[in-house]
Amino acid sequence: MSNKQARPVEHGRIPLKARDVSFSWEDTPLHWVPGDPFTTHTINVLHLLLPAGERWFVHVYKQALPLIRDDRLRADVIGFIGQEAVHSQAHDGVLPHLREQGLDPTPYTAQVDWFFEKLLGDRTLPPGRARRWWLLERVALIAAIEHYTAFLGDWVLNAGELDRRGADPTMLDLLRWHGAEEVEHRSVAFDLFQHLDGGYRRRVRTWAAAFGALVFLWQRGARFFMENDPTVTNGRASFGEFHRSGRRGTLPTTGAVLRSVPRYLSRSYHPSQEGSTAQALAYLAVSPAALAAQQGGS
Repeated sequence: MSNKQARPVEHGRIPLKARDVSFSWEDTPLHWVPGDPFTTHTINVLHLLLPAGERWFVHVYKQALPLIRDDRLRADVIGFIGQEAVHSQAHDGVLPHLREQGLDPTPYTAQVDWFFEKLLGDRTLPPGRARRWWLLERVALIAAIEHYTAFLGDWVLNAGELDRRGADPTMLDLLRWHGAEEVEHRSVAFDLFQHLDGGYRRRVRTWAAAFGALVFLWQRGARFFMENDPTVTNGRASFGEFHRSGRRGTLPTTGAVLRSVPRYLSRSYHPSQEGSTAQALAYLAVSPAALAAQQGGS
């Protein structure tokens, strides 16, 4: 147990389930945050990154399932897989709408697909230690990425400035439904990493790789959108504008992003310390998409 961390006791645990949501984009404008293409497109990067990324999560976790020796954790991972598969489909559904508005994301999504399917995909390795090492590396990478998806989920649930600025309600529901489920299942990826390995050096190494990749891919995506938006002249994406948007409340603050780093790297870290399950479930109880899915399945 030298490098393992016990799971905290969670009272009133709710089994994870996929909600079969759907969204209609006909009435969503190109700049769904009115008058703010930078915020719109910075958040729109989610629609480019998440379909491939969450398909990759599902693929890796299906390989990890036979190694899980805890029935409760196995049930959590199966629920996580179901939720992530729906997340991928929901964000993928935005892409045709972007194309109709003159923003074809194919050049960028092709790069993202290569990143997850080739660079982080399966490798021809002999059974044994090498193959297990690569699986554990990817499980640890997912734990680090999930720290940030939960961070973003908690942020968007509390981003009242988007409402005040008249952001499109359908897009807000997509983001908040997804964000609420990220908060709901925020402990699963880290618990799986702890169960299978839990090594602190691997946690630090894979955090650095994940954080660097997310920053690189996100700024490229925002830049791609701003440069190709047919309604924006000389569109640019910069860290300075990100910082200013954070101060306005339309994006996470730079300080909040930086403070998230030592929390994950703390030896006492556990995702249950982040966000609020009660708040996530409260939103899921009123989300138009989640309610429609519940009624459709009843």
